[in-house]
Amino acid sequence: REFLTPSIAGDYVACLGVSEVGAGSDVASIKTAARRVGGDWVINGGKMWTTNGTQADWMCLLASTGEGPVHKNKSLICLPMKTKGVEVVKKLDKLGMRSSDTAQIFLDDVRVPVRNLIGQEGMGFVYQMQQFQEERLWGAISAVVGMERLIDQTIEYTRERKVFGRPLLDNQVIHFKLAELRTEVELVRSLCYRACEDYLGGTDVTMLASMAKLKAGRMVRVVTDGCLQYWGGAGYLWESPTARAFRDSRLASIGGGADEVMLQIISKLMGTLPRLENR
Repeated sequence: REFLTPSIAGDYVACLGVSEVGAGSDVASIKTAARRVGGDWVINGGKMWTTNGTQADWMCLLASTGEGPVHKNKSLICLPMKTKGVEVVKKLDKLGMRSSDTAQIFLDDVRVPVRNLIGQEGMGFVYQMQQFQEERLWGAISAVVGMERLIDQTIEYTRERKVFGRPLLDNQVIHFKLAELRTEVELVRSLCYRACEDYLGGTDVTMLASMAKLKAGRMVRVVTDGCLQYWGGAGYLWESPTARAFRDSRLASIGGGADEVMLQIISKLMGTLPRLENR
């Protein structure tokens, strides 16, 4: 309640501390550790690619809190960002998504009360994997909305832009291509709806959420590239909506789990992934 109530009210900004310099897709390999000293957690390590990191009031931190298997020794901890030892090293200069700040953060003997633990100790990895399914569904649906908007903007632009005495949109190759793109977007939307329906019904949607994110991340690159082509030089300008969409959308196949991770998850659930020894 100390952290969620003001966050829901809009008074606090939160950030998620999971990825590290050496552990992005491989979450189990994080090095940040929290050891229990009296009534506190003492945290050391660092986080990378932290969205809202430069302005956040608190962090939902994933850290190793014990020994044992890497999937069972991690916990989630609420970390106030003004706590002594928390250092926002720098704001990262990204290709796209520039309205969303992203930071690198160092943690040096940071002390927070033991009561700041979220849920059960040792269950942090499981909790985080469950949250990732929601994040991946959100990412896929957001991509659908963005693709739909860009196609509509491209239709409007090509209808107004005249080339050789007639609207650019009148060329069959263009309105046929836009029709194909819209069809593909609707297919991704249907997959998202199916996944959301199952999720609301209490079904495990790990496979469907991974499929939706994979397909949306790849399709958004096709849509932004195709639409930019029809804007010509105007679309190549930094300030144009197509250029911004082109830059921003590239993150869809990286953030929240790269395409390759989605394929690995899908393969595992299909039973086709080679068995590896437990780490």
